[in-house]
Order: sequence, then C-alpha cells, then structure tokens
Amino acid sequence: MTDTPLHLAVFDCDGTLVDSQSSIVAAMHAACDVHGFEKPAAAAVRRVVGLPLEVAIRRLMPHVDHDLSQVVSESYKAAFFELRQAGGVQEPLFPGMGGVLDTLDAAGWLMGIATGKSHRGLVSTLKHHKLYDRFVTHQTADRAQGKPHPDMMYRAMNETGAEPQDTVMIGDTTFDIEMAANANVRSIGVAWGYHETQELLDAGAVRVVSSAEELSQALFAMMEGRR
Repeated sequence: MTDTPLHLAVFDCDGTLVDSQSSIVAAMHAACDVHGFEKPAAAAVRRVVGLPLEVAIRRLMPHVDHDLSQVVSESYKAAFFELRQAGGVQEPLFPGMGGVLDTLDAAGWLMGIATGKSHRGLVSTLKHHKLYDRFVTHQTADRAQGKPHPDMMYRAMNETGAEPQDTVMIGDTTFDIEMAANANVRSIGVAWGYHETQELLDAGAVRVVSSAEELSQALFAMMEGRR
C-alpha cells in the first residue's frame, strides 16, 4: 500500500485536446439545412461547444422547443456521422498535447475525459489519434448529465478513486470551469479554445495557460501546492 495520492487530470475534448470547430460548424449548418433554419454564425456555434447537444441547439435557435431540439440533434448527429464516413471530419490534436499526456503518464497521473461529445463520437476521435487507452475514464454527455452539472466529474472521480483535492479539470470553456467548481475541483483553462481567457478566470479557473508546455508545468505546480 502507498500513501501517495492519485493525481487525476480530466480533459475536455473539443477545443482542449482537439480543434474540431470546423467539423462542428459544418454539421450544425447541415442540420439547419435539413430543417430550413437560418444557419448560425460560426462564432456563435463555437460559443456553445461543450454543452449537451440539445441545450446547445436551443441556445443557437431560441425558437426551437425541447421536442424539436431532439429532432434537430438527431440531424446533427447524422450529419457529423456522414461527414466522418466521407473522411471530412477535421479534428487535429492541438500542438504539444500528446507530449502533455506522455509527461503525465510517465509521472503516474491518471487521465480522463469529460466532454459534450457522444460516446461514439469520443471513441472515434480518440482512436483516430491512438489515444483511447491513455484515458482511464471516459465521460460523455449522452451517458451522464452535461456540463456545467458536476455529474461527469463525480463519475470520473468515483471510477478512479481520486479525491477532489487531487483532481484537476482542464478545459477551454466556462462550462468546463463551472463543472469543476460545482464538483469542488480545481481547474486550469486553456487559451487556445473557444472561450476567452478572462471569461475562464471569471468562471473560477485557477489560471489560464497559453501553451502545452505551460499546461504541464501548471499541473505539477498545482499538485505541489503552488499556483
């Protein structure tokens, strides 16, 4: 037995690990075409990335009620699937993020995912980058309550045995940061995603980093009790 605590780093996917904005926007626009809706601006779509899909749709299209949002979400899923089957999904790994995972793995950290993606979508993305097995817990919005509800964080900690004080959420949106705060978990924001730095700080991020190298340093410093 060891008294060394388990360190758990939980990563958001879209906007944190991978840059999927072009594919998300394309699928949302395709869903709008199916229903004859006006297409939201790409910037507006980026603002809702990370929320449960039906919630994101209702934010983008206030005229859509709950029942219709379910229909539109199915159109979005179908469009994204078709895009992936055609080889049109673009989800490059952000620079240096593979190195962050290597560094944490070598240091004995556990790693997880908490994302607004569906489980099927997450599996496809992680396997494409040969990263699926790097994460010991995979939390998705179709299997848990979506952000900013803390359910995914609770599940990740329960599955790994990590305590809140030994867990860090890494994300690019206020939804990630608020989810962490709701679970009494500290968070680090990344500046290369879909929400602004000051928004992440205002939401409760301990700090916001601008590079993968800075992220690794911030994670180790946090667990050493330094900010």
